[in-house]
Amino acid sequence: MIRSMTGFGRCEKTVNGYDIYVEIKAVNHRYADYNIKLPRVYNFLEDDIKKYLQQYIKRGKVDVYLTIYKELDDAKEVVLNEALAGSYIKALKLIAEKFDVRDDISVSSVARYNDIFEIKHDQEDEEIIKTSVVEVLGEALSGFMSAREREGSKLAKDMLERNNLIKGEVAKIEKIAPDTVVEHKNNIEARIRELIGDASVDENRLLTETAIYADKLSINEEIVRLKCHQEEFDRIMSKGDAVGRRLDFLLQEMNRETNTIGSKANNLEISNIVINVKAELEKIREQLQNLE
Repeated sequence: MIRSMTGFGRCEKTVNGYDIYVEIKAVNHRYADYNIKLPRVYNFLEDDIKKYLQQYIKRGKVDVYLTIYKELDDAKEVVLNEALAGSYIKALKLIAEKFDVRDDISVSSVARYNDIFEIKHDQEDEEIIKTSVVEVLGEALSGFMSAREREGSKLAKDMLERNNLIKGEVAKIEKIAPDTVVEHKNNIEARIRELIGDASVDENRLLTETAIYADKLSINEEIVRLKCHQEEFDRIMSKGDAVGRRLDFLLQEMNRETNTIGSKANNLEISNIVINVKAELEKIREQLQNLE
């Protein structure tokens, strides 16, 4: 299945007594970049969430927002960071002395600095939370992936249609190509005769050399390679999954062969067709930037 890199999914659910909300959204990115935001006390979940996502998301800048709330949670222990609390008290006293203000430091005033407290969960509780979060994450991811696949299907349809348009243009070039070789041969021969004037010339040698030179300007090989690239394009698209990088390389090759055809043919009609081909390739490239 072809997927877009953009997508959105969310799920809110109560599992094992935890109210869990998960939101996933993603935009285009050259590689896979995961940004997971969750309450600080649940930072132990970050690696598990990332590993879970990596199984399904290969490219894109992915933002995950997670909130967890439990009204009754006896499996918590509040731990004081004594060193940090001491630093706050010391700094507050310094302010009072240096600026000659009233020293009204109290427990409640220091407790406002909530980073001096750490809420620890026992190991059993952490496992329950992990299981609960993965369940909600899975449902949010399901909606996220569906959105990506719907958008990817639209992009794939457009890209395949454009590749078919290019096939038609290449067929036109292939039909004209033999005439361009003859035209090159005649032009080269006429130019040589013009240059040598009345001087004697070996007719067989002249015809052979002009034919060889004209053949070097033939675009048959480029046409064959371009058609092979088009077939490979269709094959990769039919296979699906994460196709972005492979198609990006293939598109570069298609563009290179098209440029060579335009420069070697030196024919106005072919040049105009090449412009059309390059325009369609550019439109495919733009769509390709959105594919995983």
